[in-house]
Amino acid sequence: MAEKYSGSCYCGAVKIEASGAPIDMGYCHCNECRRYSTAPVSIFTLWKPENVKATKGADSLGKFKSSGMSDRRYCTKCGGHVMIDHPTLGLADIRIALSGLVFKPTVHLNYEEKVLPIKDGLPKFRNFPKEIGGSGERMTE
Repeated sequence: MAEKYSGSCYCGAVKIEASGAPIDMGYCHCNECRRYSTAPVSIFTLWKPENVKATKGADSLGKFKSSGMSDRRYCTKCGGHVMIDHPTLGLADIRIALSGLVFKPTVHLNYEEKVLPIKDGLPKFRNFPKEIGGSGERMTE
């Protein structure tokens, strides 16, 4: 049986469950993620959309189309960030803490836009890997 991880928005009105393992985890340095998270860098955990479901409060899950690639999802009651749908990539990015999931980052995305350099030895892509429509160009720390 696949492992299951669950978490909720700040107020608990929306609960999300993810099953299996995430496709990838890492850091995003793009301006949009920084603006939305109000932080110099944002973390991501990418999942197949079919492995993610709202187990409570789906009717309280708001949607904001922030780009041609991303639909940001949030709780309409507390405003807490929940996830980002990337329909063109076939990915869901869960932005809430999932119980039992250990964050093991493997990559930095959009490092060209960084405002906080991070020297951790992980690959740093100028934008995205080629496999998901980026240049695939890597940057140095």
